[in-house]
Amino acid sequence: MKLMEKTKTYIQLKDLDVYKLARKLSDTGWGVYESLNWNEKRIMGNQFIESIDSIGANIAEGYARYHYLDKVKFYYISRGSLSEACDHWLELLCKRNKIEKNKYDSLKEIAARLSIKLNNFISSVYRSRTTSLNKSR
Repeated sequence: MKLMEKTKTYIQLKDLDVYKLARKLSDTGWGVYESLNWNEKRIMGNQFIESIDSIGANIAEGYARYHYLDKVKFYYISRGSLSEACDHWLELLCKRNKIEKNKYDSLKEIAARLSIKLNNFISSVYRSRTTSLNKSR
């Protein structure tokens, strides 16, 4: 009897929903950053855009890692950057009237969806590792 070979499917980074949302958040955040003047960019805009861009960058770096603990470390950093960008800098931009209400709402909505996706993504990495260990026993 001939055994069928199992082929693993590989999802490209650009096709991951969690990464797509991170990029969408970056693109939307860039519009906010560009509207700031030089001094506002220097004081808070640079940190805002660096933290918002860091979300997708850390997802990408983690996705390229082999070991699941290495992957998860970068996904946790990504989650921290999401909080920094949207729970701190975005709130300051809003409080200081440096962002339009519709852009603020859009960023908060994307961030909420991304937070759920990122937490689920982290959980799936742990589950896949557990499943893999159980199969090898």
